[in-house]
Amino acid sequence: MNSCDTCVFAYIDEVTGEAVCDLAMDEDEIVRASQRQYKECPYYKDGDEYKTVRHQI
Repeated sequence: MNSCDTCVFAYIDEVTGEAVCDLAMDEDEIVRASQRQYKECPYYKDGDEYKTVRHQI
């Protein structure tokens, strides 16, 4: 499963210290995500900006 810690759409909540998704989802998508009908998050986007650069080296 993809980690929210490396996702572009995640930020760390100051109160809980956990990664929170900041992606604008409609009501149906929120319900599906909360019911965990996905094996992996379909909205995950790797936030590693240097991944391409390391691949080129």
